[in-house]
Amino acid sequence: MSATAGQAQELRDLAERLGIRPGHVVQEIGYDDDCDEQLRDSVASLPDVELVDEDYDDVVDGVLLWWRDGDGDLVDALVDALTPLADGGYILLLTPKTGREGHVEPSEIGESAPTAGLSQTSTVSAGRNWSATRLVSPKARR
Repeated sequence: MSATAGQAQELRDLAERLGIRPGHVVQEIGYDDDCDEQLRDSVASLPDVELVDEDYDDVVDGVLLWWRDGDGDLVDALVDALTPLADGGYILLLTPKTGREGHVEPSEIGESAPTAGLSQTSTVSAGRNWSATRLVSPKARR
């Protein structure tokens, strides 16, 4: 396998580890110049995945929500991100890792998610500077 093929596989693996599947429409909210381009490329590299911006006005399978300390009220942002989600959809809350500018304390996520009507399922490394927390609507509410 060439280096290029290996890199492409790594990108796909990252997106799949985050729960993004071929055919998904994924809305990106909070994009800025500090976001992880490799993570964005990993999402876009999956077959038939459409990465759309925050102005997209149709139903989506998932949301990439880039969030930093100081961006505002996390509960409000999560509630807004729920609006376009299809049944069974997910929010990937992307926050800077500990020690990085804009780091969000896990306790803030842990308190904000249930207030917004979401359950936290997992948190994984989503690149050198970012963590991804997967949030879903509780099964009883779907």
